[in-house]
Order: sequence, then C-alpha cells, then structure tokens
Amino acid sequence: MTDLMKKIGIFLEMIKFAHTIFALPFALTGALLAAGGLPSLHQTAWIILAMVGARTAAMAMNRLIDADIDARNPRTVTRALPAGLLGKGLTLCFIIVSSLLMLFSAHMLGPLCLYLSPVALFFLLLYSYCKRFTSLAHVVLGICLAAAPIGAWVAIKGAIEGPALLLGGVVLFWVAGFDILYALQDLEFDRKAGLHSIPVLLGVNGSLRAARIFHVIMVGLLFSLFNLMQLGPFFLAGIIVTIAMLLYEHWLLRNGDLTKLNAAFFNMNGYISVAIVLFTAADVLTR
Repeated sequence: MTDLMKKIGIFLEMIKFAHTIFALPFALTGALLAAGGLPSLHQTAWIILAMVGARTAAMAMNRLIDADIDARNPRTVTRALPAGLLGKGLTLCFIIVSSLLMLFSAHMLGPLCLYLSPVALFFLLLYSYCKRFTSLAHVVLGICLAAAPIGAWVAIKGAIEGPALLLGGVVLFWVAGFDILYALQDLEFDRKAGLHSIPVLLGVNGSLRAARIFHVIMVGLLFSLFNLMQLGPFFLAGIIVTIAMLLYEHWLLRNGDLTKLNAAFFNMNGYISVAIVLFTAADVLTR
C-alpha cells in the first residue's frame, strides 16, 4: 500500500497535477455564466471530476507518448518515465482510470456531454503527437483546454451556444499564447530533434510576437463575451485585471529574456484563470 501511494505521488508530480488550476477555473466560469448564478452542487461536482479526469488522462498520455523524446532532452530527462521512477504499464493504467472518470462524469452531466467526450479524448491524444508533424501543436492544446468551459456550459444548458464558443475561444488563444512561451525553453533541442513548434518556425522574437497576438485576440473575445451576455462591472474589472497581468507576463519576457519564463508561465497564468472565475462569480452573484 505504501509503495502504491508513493507511485501515485510520483504520478501526480509527473503530470503536474497542481497545474489543473490553469483550466479548471475556466470550466467553473462556463458553469457560472450558463447558470446565471451558482450551478447545483451535483453539476459542480461532476464538472470538476470530468475536468480532473480529462486533464490527468491528457498529461499522462503526453508523458507516455513522449517518454523517448523526454529521455533525450536535458530539461526533461529527470521526469518519472525516462528516469525509471514509474513504469509505462502503470502509467497506462492511470490513463485508463482517468479516462473512465471523465466518461462517467460526462454521463452524469447529460447525454450531449457523453456524446462529445470521445471528441475531447481524440484531441487530447492528437496533441501528444502534433509536434512530430506540425507547428500548430499549441493551437491543438488550446482546443483541448477550450473544451473545459464549453463542456461545462453544455452540462448546464444541454446545448452548445454562442457564449460558450466565445469563452472556448478565450481559452484557446490564451493557452496557445502561453504554450508558445513555454516551448521557447526547448527551442534548441526541438530544432536538433526535428520537432515542430512555433519557436522552431519563427525563432524567439517571432514567437514572442505570436504569443502577444494570440493574447490580444483573447482579450478581444473577452470583450465580445462581455457585450454578448451584457455582463456587469465586475466582469469588466476582471478583463482589466487580466490585461494587466498579460502585460506584465510579456514584459517579463521582453527582448527575448527567458530567465523569468517560469514566473511568466506558471505564476501569471495561474493568477489569470483564478481572477477570471472570481470576477465572473462576483458579477453573476450580484445581479
């Protein structure tokens, strides 16, 4: 039992379970906006479980598929699989359990959620292979995480509607933008290994510009959502706070200085997702 718990701990560290905070708040934002207030406890619980299952399966799948690449990359060689701390068979078991959790949670949220869940799993699998043949892996990752607010909206409303797609677009361009920044740290390795990414395609300065463009689009979509749903001052304040944090994130990386990449990637993006859900909650609950 102790050994199993140790393996679970290693697995959770390998998939960076704590980083679930990046996408989960957007799922809750979708639920809040769809419900026009607090969704039921039943809906909230199954949305969270579906999100956790999907992200856990996706990250574990990515680590399993990329194990050989990670073993050659100095930055990732100490990860659990290439370091031999975790076996591929056990990782596959975790993937199956996480996928089943996602599918069962989708079932509990309604027929349309269940019907759409295999589509989400397909994109999660596709993302793990993308860098082998396209520079648009960042966009595919954005599509994967965009499923969180769209799925939450479907769980509440039972339909895909315009605001859900706008919020999904917000997540898509936000994630794609910061994933471009994250990929900068593997630029030289990816070039040598023949892997594809926006940094490999555009270089450091071109990637910084691309990430800025994606984040400008994200902000534009947030304003579109604000106007479409006629949201209030709290949501508008959330957009302003988000803009400020995005500006700070890109300021940290000005002139291609990657020494503060971790602060820009992990800290700012975690704050952004939490800020948006908190301001959204304040907006819908004070109407």
